[in-house]
Amino acid sequence: MKLRAINPLVRKYGPKPEVVEAELASMWKEPAQQKAMPSARHFSEESLVKGRIVASEKDRVIVDIGAKTVGVINPREFSSEEDRPKVGQEVTVLIEELENEEGLIGLSKRKADRKINWELVVARHKEGDTVRGKVAKKIKGGLLIDIGVPAFLPASQVSIRRARDINEFIGDELECEIIKIDQARENIVVSARKLQERNRERLKDALLSEIQEGQVREGVVKNIADFGAFVDLGGIDGLLHITDMTWGRIQHPSEIVKINDAVKVKVLKVDRERERIALGMKQLSDSPWKGIADRYPVGSKHKGKVVNIMSYGAFVRLEEGIEGLVHVSEMSWTKRVNDPREVVQLGDDVEIAILGVNEEKQEISLGMKQLETNPWERASERYQPGAKVKGVVRNLTTYGAFVEIEPGIDGLLHVSDMSWTRKVSHPNEMVKKGDELECVVLAVDTEKHRIALGMKQMRTDPWEDEIPEKYRVGTSLEGTITKITNFGVFVQLTDDLEGLLHISELADGKESKPEEMVKVGEVIKVKVIKLDPKERKIGLKAITE
Repeated sequence: MKLRAINPLVRKYGPKPEVVEAELASMWKEPAQQKAMPSARHFSEESLVKGRIVASEKDRVIVDIGAKTVGVINPREFSSEEDRPKVGQEVTVLIEELENEEGLIGLSKRKADRKINWELVVARHKEGDTVRGKVAKKIKGGLLIDIGVPAFLPASQVSIRRARDINEFIGDELECEIIKIDQARENIVVSARKLQERNRERLKDALLSEIQEGQVREGVVKNIADFGAFVDLGGIDGLLHITDMTWGRIQHPSEIVKINDAVKVKVLKVDRERERIALGMKQLSDSPWKGIADRYPVGSKHKGKVVNIMSYGAFVRLEEGIEGLVHVSEMSWTKRVNDPREVVQLGDDVEIAILGVNEEKQEISLGMKQLETNPWERASERYQPGAKVKGVVRNLTTYGAFVEIEPGIDGLLHVSDMSWTRKVSHPNEMVKKGDELECVVLAVDTEKHRIALGMKQMRTDPWEDEIPEKYRVGTSLEGTITKITNFGVFVQLTDDLEGLLHISELADGKESKPEEMVKVGEVIKVKVIKLDPKERKIGLKAITE
């Protein structure tokens, strides 16, 4: 019987593996049972023949392929000594070359197995079929997977999820779809991703049709980002936001979950149109804010740990999931705190008092200075109106100066209480930061933490007797022009006293602009024409030679 290749069998019988296998069996009968023994000239390269092992030597395996002809198999084709066929064993081999260097027929069992397997796989499967195989190794561009013959699985088709290293799939069994069969090159390309996508689409549709807000589901963490983790619910990923992982404070989702962790989550929101699902873990337990006012009543004292510091204050953890804010203004009665780090550091254990609780907004106001004696409680006793006090100018504003009369106690010296006679526009005209002053206490408000101070009250009001006596109507004197306005000029009579020289008294009835007649700093002779102690005003008239 003349040997035939397998490809023609497939063309003759079509992709019916049982027919192909039966025909192969009829071809490979024992030589003694064949109708006619083939001769050497009937052999051709790349054809399959059946033979029997007649010798297994160190450097070759000899096979009787009939027609008084033997061929040799290179022992490197066998992975181990145990893998070698034994003498007398029947094998199917492929003729690689009709005459090698030794003048013998070169045979290959490995190629024969591949050729047989290739034809059987092609007979059983077509493009689009599903196959299953074990990943053998990584090659350029992807993986080799054994589906009966080595098939190429491109890296982009390994998984629906991007893998950091496709080596992790080696040894795994994967279900794939045949996407291309190249008969000429005996090459098959498969995709695991296509199957996964189709399966996932079916699962997604089913999940979206029945998932409801409030349900508790189980899923697997598939990806982690700075803002949260994506959990596979079986067909679709839901977002577990970092703020919904725990009632406590965390810096990154990896503190709570890891990739491939099995987690239980609660469905918070479902957007079927956009195919988005929001998940929560902390919602599986009651909020620690529930009943917070009962556990932390206003005025009660507790211990906590500083867990965060901002420019405006420090956050203190009272229990897991419960944090309150100590504002800088609540850190000390006496120390002016500009930065919370002047008082506390991250990780410090501190004692605090509860100032306010808002369960709805989940806010707690805390205080530290409330654990100390409030110096303002003694202020009304120590600083009675009329008492004289000494202090240092700590700060200036447009309306006055703050004078520290003891640590933590400031009094306000308003511009209107700086001088009886001078019109003070800004406190820096009278005092400077750091100046030591003696003042009179005018009023005390312990609730609002305010003390009003006066500097002019340290002396008798000169408008009561001194000025009326010295500046009677008709008195002539000299003064210095300090300010020019469109209605007249102000003339300084003493360090703290000014009079107004109206334009009508300056120009003697003539229409003219004051700046055209006099200049600031010029000394001028004037006469008092009006004195009003109640309004604290002096009217002047220019004396002309």
